[in-house]
Amino acid sequence: MVANFTGRAMNEYRIAGLLFALLSAASPAVAAEKPKLYTNQSYVEDVNNREALPIGDAKAMFAWVLGELPSRVKVYPTENYYYFYFYHQGSRYAGNIRLEAATRDEGKVNFAYYVDMNEWHLKEDNRQYVVFGKDDGVTIEKVEPLLYRVSFGEKSVLFELNDLSSVKPPANVLGPDEKFLGPIMDESGVRFFLVFNEKFKIFHYILDETIPLADELFPTKRTPRILIGRRTGFALYQDARLPRKIMIAAFEANVHVNNYFDGPFDQLPDNFLEGDALRRAILMESPALKDEKMDRFGNSPDGEIRYLIGPYIFYRTEEDLYPFEACATSKKVPHDEYYRCFVADQDEENGPRIPLPFLKRGRR
Repeated sequence: MVANFTGRAMNEYRIAGLLFALLSAASPAVAAEKPKLYTNQSYVEDVNNREALPIGDAKAMFAWVLGELPSRVKVYPTENYYYFYFYHQGSRYAGNIRLEAATRDEGKVNFAYYVDMNEWHLKEDNRQYVVFGKDDGVTIEKVEPLLYRVSFGEKSVLFELNDLSSVKPPANVLGPDEKFLGPIMDESGVRFFLVFNEKFKIFHYILDETIPLADELFPTKRTPRILIGRRTGFALYQDARLPRKIMIAAFEANVHVNNYFDGPFDQLPDNFLEGDALRRAILMESPALKDEKMDRFGNSPDGEIRYLIGPYIFYRTEEDLYPFEACATSKKVPHDEYYRCFVADQDEENGPRIPLPFLKRGRR
């Protein structure tokens, strides 16, 4: 595969928490439970708990994680990761159970955990990743189209996948050259629409504003069109032509540590893709891949890597975001190239990522 693919490590080994609990408190559009209280007491007691887990035995850890779950859980992210975290011997571990769209009906479940990363230690220590199936004593039963029972030993858990099949963007938020590929629920608790512009062959993540936003947006100092999420750090651009907000950036530190807030690139709408629509869009954007063997999800044949749909940048300060505004308002950018302003160059050899029209004509 060519360099436009990103390693499955960007997907499989996610900084994690029990997402159900997080999202239940975060957004009334997700669940109607009362807000939960989190205390320092429980944190201190967790990190000081010296009881040992079988951390080197992935199957034993899978049994422990499954055993700690209730009989039914909700998987919110649309690439079907159920995230969790735990503390062991003073360290925080991250992990996930994933019912991948391409393999779950084959009776396979992905399980991963590792020592959590942070900016002062960007390394996945003690990483474990295993695909379990019938030969391992793990069974996957499809109960309904988006409901699966995972069983190991005496414990069974129903995993309810997020049914967004009826979620569509309002007609007035799509341009005439744009195709809606599917809805996304990010692990941050924010929903997006994945859109492909067939004229310019570019992707956009459009904020889904048909539900209350699980964040608070504030404007940047120099322009009210660039908005930043107080909780997520997501940077969005208020489109001047259509009533919508386009994802333009994720905070760089979150990307480095691979946490909930690195953006929606790894939560594509796998359960809701129509046929080969995503694959066709990928090949339109990157025709050099036409001879590569790729499934309809953009995966390589061995499933180890997946095509990266990452039109947004990684930023540290508000100053990093202003080139988007400069491009969108520049008289030197042709009127019909406006939406190319919200896709940044992905070629690291050209230096900092900048809006495509500026790359094409030189920075101004």
